[in-house]
Amino acid sequence: MVMGNRAPNKLEWRIHVRNGTSEILQPETGLVHRIWSWLKGLLGEFMLKIWNFLEKARNIAVAEPKKVIHCLKVGVTLTIVSLFYYMRPLYEGVGGNAMWAIMTVVVVFEYTVGATLYKCINRAIGTFLAGSLGVGVHWAASHSGDKLEPIILGISVFLLASAATFSRFIPSVKARFDYGVLIFILTFSLVSVSGYRVDKLIDVAHQRLSTIAIGASLCVLICMLFYPIWAGKELHNLIHRNLEKLADALDGCIAEYFTDCSAGDSWKKIGGYKCVLNSKAAEDSMAGFARWEPAHGRFNFRHPWKQYLKVGASLRSCAYCIETLDGCLNSEIKAPELLRRHLSDACITLSSSASFVLKELATTVKTMRKSSEIDFSIGEMQFAVLKLENALKSLPNHLVATPSSTSDGDAKAEPIRKTATPSSVMDILPLATLVSMLTETAARIKEIADEVNELAKLAAFKPPNTKKASQSQSSNQVDEPSNNEERTKGLG
Repeated sequence: MVMGNRAPNKLEWRIHVRNGTSEILQPETGLVHRIWSWLKGLLGEFMLKIWNFLEKARNIAVAEPKKVIHCLKVGVTLTIVSLFYYMRPLYEGVGGNAMWAIMTVVVVFEYTVGATLYKCINRAIGTFLAGSLGVGVHWAASHSGDKLEPIILGISVFLLASAATFSRFIPSVKARFDYGVLIFILTFSLVSVSGYRVDKLIDVAHQRLSTIAIGASLCVLICMLFYPIWAGKELHNLIHRNLEKLADALDGCIAEYFTDCSAGDSWKKIGGYKCVLNSKAAEDSMAGFARWEPAHGRFNFRHPWKQYLKVGASLRSCAYCIETLDGCLNSEIKAPELLRRHLSDACITLSSSASFVLKELATTVKTMRKSSEIDFSIGEMQFAVLKLENALKSLPNHLVATPSSTSDGDAKAEPIRKTATPSSVMDILPLATLVSMLTETAARIKEIADEVNELAKLAAFKPPNTKKASQSQSSNQVDEPSNNEERTKGLG
């Protein structure tokens, strides 16, 4: 062991081993140093989490600037309502009940115009009915004597609160007036309890109704006048985006199975059907809020929002088929390469024609204009289904073996059909399942087209473009002879 001096005021201990190597002994760190290192690591991890949170918030703001605008509108509304506290004339006009206006803004202001109107109207109706009943019950109880007054108030609260709570289980009431019933229960209970102690009940009720009306009016005005976000338009955009996602998902499934495409690109396309499966709650809420909105843009007052729900249901039905198809293609049982090549062209043709139908329907919904090519595209998809079924029927021919020579020279060579063994059946089974799911997917797409056509009829979509229709008709007439020949061959 040798002690050396490597730097001024710093000792270094070395240990020489027999093989000629040396090791440096490091001094043990103290308790304070270890605590300091742990604190530095903890602080660095905390700062990293904050940075990741800010990065996610920035990505959300960049991807959806509407949410940032909504936050700014809420801030502006609260600032205006707060003036009732900060300015003496306004404060003296409404009294200490200005807090109810602030509470109304916080509770009522929602992301879309429909949701804000829904809460404002329900809050106004619930508050007015509960306040009127509360004042009436308080007047009747006050004229019944000191002994009967608390009994009457307690019985009225019990009966009305129980009946209102039960009404929330009725589907029609829950769909449109659930928030109003909740406000009714809250307001009636507060008025009944406070009215038993407060003498000037009518004045208090008037001030609270006034402040609530002020807060609700500000919410409606700012929500509708400054960059309004309509629930109906959001539902409309969601439907056409789901149509595009289904088209990409169908293309991605078949492309991943039959072609050599990158897994990352195919996964981005295939993952779209999962968004369609999870969109039911958003569609139901948007359709419910859209009923409260006035006419705006291309959406009239009685726009068929229920038909959008039917289109969404048919989209989810098709998405379930694509999910099953994706699971079938990624199963552990794989078909032989020879049989896969035999069906690849027919499967790719069917998926391409089916995805084209979905994209054409997406364009129809997006532009609110009827398509001039949808009928022809659906016919091509159905013809592709027939070709795929015929290709599947010809699969047993691949199990036929023709001998090169026979024992008798004069006898003709006849094909010898192999017996279908369990292995050959298992080879055909994945492809038969694939064809079945593709055929079912095409049938579901036909149902989507029917629902979209009904939507176009009810919503009075614009007629198809005449110039585009004439071009498509001329091209269809040119392709019709060859298509007819292919159909006769396929059916034969």
